[in-house]
Amino acid sequence: MDTALFDYPLPEGRIAQTPAEPRDSARLLVVNRATKKIDHRIFRELPELLPPNTRLFRNHASVFKARLRLTRPTGGQLECLLLHPDLALDPAANTWWCLLKPGKKYAVGAKFGMPDLFEATVLEKEPDGRVLAKFDAPGGVLAVTEKIGEVPLPPYIQRDHSATTPAMSDEQNYQTVYADPAKKIAAAAPTAGLHFTPGVLAALDKRGFKSHNLALRVGLGTFRPIAVDKLEDHVIHREWYEIPATTRQTLAAPGGPRLAIGTTTLRALEDYFSKNKTFSAADLANPWLAEADIFIYPPRQFEGADLLLTNFHLPRSTLLCLVSAFLSPGSTDGIAWLKEIYAEAMERDYRFYSYGDAMLIL
Repeated sequence: MDTALFDYPLPEGRIAQTPAEPRDSARLLVVNRATKKIDHRIFRELPELLPPNTRLFRNHASVFKARLRLTRPTGGQLECLLLHPDLALDPAANTWWCLLKPGKKYAVGAKFGMPDLFEATVLEKEPDGRVLAKFDAPGGVLAVTEKIGEVPLPPYIQRDHSATTPAMSDEQNYQTVYADPAKKIAAAAPTAGLHFTPGVLAALDKRGFKSHNLALRVGLGTFRPIAVDKLEDHVIHREWYEIPATTRQTLAAPGGPRLAIGTTTLRALEDYFSKNKTFSAADLANPWLAEADIFIYPPRQFEGADLLLTNFHLPRSTLLCLVSAFLSPGSTDGIAWLKEIYAEAMERDYRFYSYGDAMLIL
């Protein structure tokens, strides 16, 4: 399949640089797949738009301060973006995959760090730019990030890092209100969840809509455009995820429609169901930990969710492929339809990407 099918023109001014204030005042484009109709609402109206007995599945991972800005001994600047630890290699979580900028200056065996705080040694370098580094940090890597780290905003959100006072608090804004502080594992926010407020959660609960958690390490691979011409040649990024026993039991039980909050949540659910065809009570008593390695694009049927809440995504991205497939399961019709929906969103001044508006697919 030609990757160009998932391209579309997006003016730079449509890329949101700040979130809606308050969060639940973001716009919500509602797509009804049964009637082919589109409605334009406000996010805080979500509870009244969901079908009866809808069950919500969300990523409650917390974003950590994964970007480290360092000074090299020569006086130059170095940026280290922590992606995720290699737990298979180092269960103590001191060996991390990361991105270094400029990375060409750091061959295998090279060291970088900050005096009296940490030192890291490059163990491996991958063709895609990733670096595996072993950290020697007395308090642990996350302790380092808490002291000197920054929230790892995507590159399309611009900030003046030379300013002494930040224009806004990304530490709070680039975090869901239901993020679990004990799950500081994500290098990128589950952005569909950024629109929720305590008021929206209370309204959902009042109507009987229950939320069920899973935790996944959303990484920057999520935002990278597909660089190959043929979609099937793309090597999909991998993301670790954990589904607690209680959530697994809910997924296995009959009930109302399942709403995936975010494309990465949907991808994790699809990966889970692709690896679990039967369930026993004994098995469901345990959590499920796995690495999602599934690439979802049209045509595809879905097992893990019936509804999807998502943002507006980058051209030629794997997330755009997933949404196209979800719009029209089992066919390729969703590709053209999604372009029509996005064109209407642009005409109506919707805001795109991480801090932008939302779309609900019913």
